[in-house]
Amino acid sequence: MMLRAFWHRMLVSALALGAAGAAIAHEMRPGFLELRESDATTYALLWKRPTGGEVEIRIAPVVPDGCRLVTPDQQQLTPGAIVVRGTLRCPGGLAGKTIRIAGLETTMTDVLVRVQHADGRVESRLLRPPDPAFTLGAATSGSSRALSYLQLGVQHILLGVDHLLFVLGLLLIVRERWMLVKTISAFTVAHSITLAIATLGYASAPLVPLNAAIALSILFLGPEIARVWRGESSFTIRHPWVVAFAFGLLHGFGFASGLTAMGLPHSEIPLALLLFNVGVEAGQLAFVLLVLLLERAFSQLQIVWPRWVQLLPGYVVGSLGAYWTMQRMVLL
Repeated sequence: MMLRAFWHRMLVSALALGAAGAAIAHEMRPGFLELRESDATTYALLWKRPTGGEVEIRIAPVVPDGCRLVTPDQQQLTPGAIVVRGTLRCPGGLAGKTIRIAGLETTMTDVLVRVQHADGRVESRLLRPPDPAFTLGAATSGSSRALSYLQLGVQHILLGVDHLLFVLGLLLIVRERWMLVKTISAFTVAHSITLAIATLGYASAPLVPLNAAIALSILFLGPEIARVWRGESSFTIRHPWVVAFAFGLLHGFGFASGLTAMGLPHSEIPLALLLFNVGVEAGQLAFVLLVLLLERAFSQLQIVWPRWVQLLPGYVVGSLGAYWTMQRMVLL
């Protein structure tokens, strides 16, 4: 009964992740548009478009009506982003003008827009594919900006299928509730450490090799899941929290890519780091709770699954881990 419930709790999660996996893994890399007012009609423009993932994100800001962008061709390539700097001239200012991100509606990413006015007012908005534009004209409260960072964190983990698949692999290996708590906590602590280190600028990891290493961490869990099926043991099965901590350090650099490529103002980095991390943890916890609730529901229904269905979650983890590893090694 325990083994059946153990596999029940994985089935729906594995199917959902497998269906979405290859298409959207790591496309959730937010863009960043900043406009700083230098006088009543002139704004310094900074645009960062994320790069380096499996899916090329083709988005660009649209100059508001009546405005003109000067030196729009000054670009530079930085880790994880293409940076464009220029000067936006808008007779009469930006009040009432509409900022729009072309191409955003065809992606699965977001763009954080930040407008710093000369009088100290800040307007900030997180633009999403269903709503790629907003009209300027009012200051944004600190709570509104905080909510944007929190939402970025939640979306980064829930759309980061590779991260969720790693967590699912851990759930397939760990059977005892206390060990599960210990393992998930170790993963959380580890990726929180490297998320903070990378966001604060103390360390960094090249995006393409990092993505390949994250895929390899998922592939690593495949044989361990097979050992659980056969009733065998290994260091990972006996001490899953150690493996979760070690690979969590890698995944933390992956989470940090959602913030470091944006180039936030130094004054907002501590707030952004804290709330982004809270959002990541909230999304991860929601996923784990969903799996546990599915386990309870299936055990109450006492559904008898065919053998191939019971093995499906493990094959999803191993197969997608292998696919992503080969795909990202080719990108190297």
